[in-house]
Amino acid sequence: MTATLYTLTSGLHTEMAEDVRKESFIKDIETALGADFDVAGADFSGYGTKPCELIYVRTGGTEGAFKAVFCKDGGRPAIPEPVRLLTSGKSNSLAASMEIMSYLNLHGIKGEILHGSPQYIASRILSSSGDDVLAASGLVTSVRPGRILEGRRLGVVGRPSDWLISSDVDYAAAREVLGVELVDIRMEELLDEIAVHSHPSVELPPLNAPKFGNPIPSGDLDGALDIYGALLRIIARHRLDGLTIRCFDLLGTVHNTGCMALALLNSQGYTATCEGDVPAMLSMAVARAVCGQSGFQANLSSIDGDRLLFAHCTVPLSMVGHWVYDTHFESGFGVAVHGELPCGPATIFKLAPDFATAFIAEAELTRNCYEGQLCRTQVILKAEGLAPYFLTAPIGNHHVILTGSHAAALRRVLVHS
Repeated sequence: MTATLYTLTSGLHTEMAEDVRKESFIKDIETALGADFDVAGADFSGYGTKPCELIYVRTGGTEGAFKAVFCKDGGRPAIPEPVRLLTSGKSNSLAASMEIMSYLNLHGIKGEILHGSPQYIASRILSSSGDDVLAASGLVTSVRPGRILEGRRLGVVGRPSDWLISSDVDYAAAREVLGVELVDIRMEELLDEIAVHSHPSVELPPLNAPKFGNPIPSGDLDGALDIYGALLRIIARHRLDGLTIRCFDLLGTVHNTGCMALALLNSQGYTATCEGDVPAMLSMAVARAVCGQSGFQANLSSIDGDRLLFAHCTVPLSMVGHWVYDTHFESGFGVAVHGELPCGPATIFKLAPDFATAFIAEAELTRNCYEGQLCRTQVILKAEGLAPYFLTAPIGNHHVILTGSHAAALRRVLVHS
């Protein structure tokens, strides 16, 4: 059987510029299949006409492109089901696929993310054209969170990143259900504050040579702290308890990132998330209210059996022991953080954008990693039986990692309120 391969690739990921046919990942799947793919690439004009079709989500940042192809009328995605998304363990491919799958689920469209060894992926491709998609029942919990964030004010600086296609939040519902006030703040206000070039004194170690990224000029650390100072002034002006920031816009405007600023803010008791991800911010705020600690907003990068590799370029400094500087993964510049979290019990949490369901799971943090082709802080969590949730019914891409066993406390507060 010949499978047709369509591709989605973000221009931010220059490491994926080569022809898809040359990727060892694709070649290994072809070997396991015993046949070559019919590569249609980014030409989706024939999608839906072939007996076996896969969409290879090569990188992060492609969710908006998927929506542009299949939601031209702005309504329900026009795509045959089940949808089969092929992912690798690199370049935030899996995270983007999870956001797309979450978006499809919101519209009642079934699908599956194909992820794992070439042999496993080949077996899924050959299995009934995807009719036997994995089942994820029982892994998402219905919740009634009550007004757990009563009196909190959280800012949305800029708007959510374009790739967060399944993460819209109704501000009125957030106020009614959670008791939180969401405050829109223009990106221009942040840029004006960054231009002030002022920040409080912060004790930080001197710059180190990154393991994978480019050398970091000393001016970039000053610039990263200017972003920190700017966000502190915005927090004070708008009387905020935290915020989320459309941070990728900073790459082109100030040639830096918000990674270090968010690492500091989260360590100082604020709730601070990146990419303008409002559900992630609310999830982290709820986790702080219940568990009294910061959380690590992370992408799931790969699944190997019961081992889950999560990664992101910022992490609360209060969560880590040893940490070093690196550059931001996707852009190759700015100041990001590689931190090492304590091994031991951990909790994975995500509140749905409609606040009616949540994913709550216990895990064991077994190892910290530091590999190329991934965001800089990387942890491996061991948890049995969670793969079907992430591959068929995820709540967006970002999830919040907490150190310690907090599932019982979260369920006690959220499920029985």
